[in-house]
Amino acid sequence: MPLESYQIAQYNQQHEAAHRRKFEFLAGELGADLTERMLAKLIDFQIAIPSWALGTGGTRFGRFAGGGEPRTLEEKIADVGLLHSLNRSSGAISLHIPWDIPTDGEAIKQLAASHGLVFDAMNSNTFQDQANQELSYKFGSLQHTDAAVRKQAIQHNIDVIRHGEALGSKSLTVWLSDGSSFPGQLNFRKAFQRTLEGLQEIYAALPEDWKVFVEYKAFEPNFYSTTVGDWGQSFLYASKLGPKAYTLVDLGHHLPNANIEQIVSLLLMEEKLGGFHFNDSKYGDDDLTAGSMKPYQLFLIFNELVDGMDARGMNHATDLGWMIDASHNVKDPLEDLLQSVEAIKLAYAQALLVDRVTLENARNNNDVVTAQEILQNAFRTDLRPLLAEARLRVDAALNPVGLFREQSLRKKLIETRGMKAVSTGL
Repeated sequence: MPLESYQIAQYNQQHEAAHRRKFEFLAGELGADLTERMLAKLIDFQIAIPSWALGTGGTRFGRFAGGGEPRTLEEKIADVGLLHSLNRSSGAISLHIPWDIPTDGEAIKQLAASHGLVFDAMNSNTFQDQANQELSYKFGSLQHTDAAVRKQAIQHNIDVIRHGEALGSKSLTVWLSDGSSFPGQLNFRKAFQRTLEGLQEIYAALPEDWKVFVEYKAFEPNFYSTTVGDWGQSFLYASKLGPKAYTLVDLGHHLPNANIEQIVSLLLMEEKLGGFHFNDSKYGDDDLTAGSMKPYQLFLIFNELVDGMDARGMNHATDLGWMIDASHNVKDPLEDLLQSVEAIKLAYAQALLVDRVTLENARNNNDVVTAQEILQNAFRTDLRPLLAEARLRVDAALNPVGLFREQSLRKKLIETRGMKAVSTGL
């Protein structure tokens, strides 16, 4: 670990006076009771880090590695541990198989625990052909016309579940690139039915206390049709599978201008929202830093989440799966992840600030102006000192990115791993 607890304490001591002035002013505005309630929720709220996002991302045109990237699962766990020590909000890691197959599940589980980490959802991969793979997924996996290909994809997902059991995970995320690129290529109804039958076999292999998340995506790599193309199709699969199946929402997996906040509201109402992959986009599935493009949309999504979860008495921290899924093509991956965690928690805090009684009264009276003002006032309130105070109370850094740079942590990782170290994943 290139960062010691005393270094965090020293950094905080240097910056605490300035922080204290900002926080006490904000707390005075919010009131002591609300401030403490929000701090407690922020401290509990954790966002999982995906193992595949710890290295530099890439595009169809190239990948420009930044050096010091984690080369093994053990090094990836160390990097998530570093992030967690900086913000105390990244206490889980999500693995993608076969990119990160644990050779010794118990040893890996103990290593993660030594960094204060648990294992979030396991992610299967049937959108790529792997070395020594017998059959190709070029024309799909669970939708494939060849039963042998479907059987291979089903078995892979079952293998992923078994790896997850050894690590203490409790969920499987299935994202399928299955679809078609040209009209006439695919029988839509038969593709849906074959996919459902495959998911049913995977569902039957789930341990009793597990969940399966069915992720959807409007397009890419297929551009004419996608077999799990939108939230309605995912909801249909989850409903047919049973009570352990849920829809997973990736913020980048929608057509432009989709009303994601309405989607999550309805999925919550139907008790079929399983979790999130957080990122941001300008055009499509851009995999940008969460909150970097559409921070108001992120807040509106959390506004519906808080409202819907409270209506059902759900635990904000544990009853849904929260994870980042981004590609850091031009940023330091660890800095980018720190920024995403901050943006997610800021949107969550802003949603906690919404006066729901007054908002509901405005809605009942058709007072559109007041309803808009309530939401925009919450969004425009600078709650960053509240997030910093939450970190301070659990011995994290007041400014995680600032400390990361002050301690030259990327340079230290390069010195340890080398400039040519390239991570597996996207």
